[in-house]
Amino acid sequence: MTMGTKMILLGLLLLIIGLLIGMGLLTTIGSILIVVGVVLWILGATGRAVGGRKHFF
Repeated sequence: MTMGTKMILLGLLLLIIGLLIGMGLLTTIGSILIVVGVVLWILGATGRAVGGRKHFF
C-alpha cells in the first residue's frame, strides 16, 4: 500500500467520522488529506519523484 493510498483512506475515514458526529474540523482535515493523497498517488503513478524520492516504503 503506497503513501498516497494510505492518506486517501485516512482522509475518507476522518471525513466520514466528521460528517457523522458533526465536527467540522475532522471534515476539513479529512478533505485535505484526500486531496494530498490523490496528488501523491498521481505523481507516484507517473513515475515522478516526490520529496526527492521515487518510492516511499
